[in-house]
Amino acid sequence: MGTLLFLGSVGTSEILLIAFIALLLFGGKKIPELMHGLGKGIKTFKDGMNGIEKDINKGLDTDLNNETSLPEKK
Repeated sequence: MGTLLFLGSVGTSEILLIAFIALLLFGGKKIPELMHGLGKGIKTFKDGMNGIEKDINKGLDTDLNNETSLPEKK
């Protein structure tokens, strides 16, 4: 497993220790519920970001189409 990019220099032993502490705090039955909620939250966030990106691209396309259809001034 080594180190993860977003965690810097956190190694495997530190990740296992954090997982063990989470297991003690929340219990075995609560952790899957927490991970499910986290996954739904991340998916919703990504969907929102994709929606914003589509809106921006649609606006840019509309602006470009309007610029090309304007008559030239003499």
